[in-house]
Amino acid sequence: LTRYLKLVRASFQHQRFHSSASHYKGRTGAQHLWLSRHLRDSFVKAAKVESYRCRSAFKLLEVNEKHQILRPGLRVLDCGAAPGAWSQVAVQRVNSAGTDPSSPIGFVLGVDLLHIFPLEGATFLCPADVTDPRTFQRVLELLPGGRADVILSDMAPNATGIRDLDHDRLISLCLSLLDMAPDILHPGGTFLCKTWAGSQSHLLQKRLTEEFQNTRIIKPEASRKESSEVYFLATQYHRWKGSAKH
Repeated sequence: LTRYLKLVRASFQHQRFHSSASHYKGRTGAQHLWLSRHLRDSFVKAAKVESYRCRSAFKLLEVNEKHQILRPGLRVLDCGAAPGAWSQVAVQRVNSAGTDPSSPIGFVLGVDLLHIFPLEGATFLCPADVTDPRTFQRVLELLPGGRADVILSDMAPNATGIRDLDHDRLISLCLSLLDMAPDILHPGGTFLCKTWAGSQSHLLQKRLTEEFQNTRIIKPEASRKESSEVYFLATQYHRWKGSAKH
């Protein structure tokens, strides 16, 4: 992955991407800036080359390359899965499509409020709210053995533009997933979630430290430098309630 990304950055460094005036007509200054940056983004272009559904795939690829959280045979719950890029990576790494007959076959379950186009090797619940008790019950039914070895969350609330409010809402989402973990996450399991840095991050970090053996904060290279986005990676889950169900 590292070598590939270096080649991608080098190949696009000297390229100039143009867009017709019609693409910009009627856009605000902020929209114009976003589109210009998007067109220059090497990870956006790399996602197209590698047939990933969006650039966020490279965030998970980098985390997995460094920390080996996805392996053949593992069961993965992908929360906030749309458009499905993380599920694509998970399918490849846990062999849920069975493309490697010599390796164990894993399972990938994605959940999102938005529609997700079908993906071989993945099961999607959409539109569905992963924090809804009815969705929760369906997740338990679909996961083999009613358990996941890895919980991934790239979820984010609709942004209000009020930084502190958006931060608080995202932390609440992550904490809600942690509340579900005793009934879903297998002992020794992994939890990876996106957050926006802010005043309430310590609450999430404290919970993770209490319930997992190892916790670290990660800023993937594919996360834009100006973004407050960071990821909490927690491994070796040790808080588990056995057969208790909500």
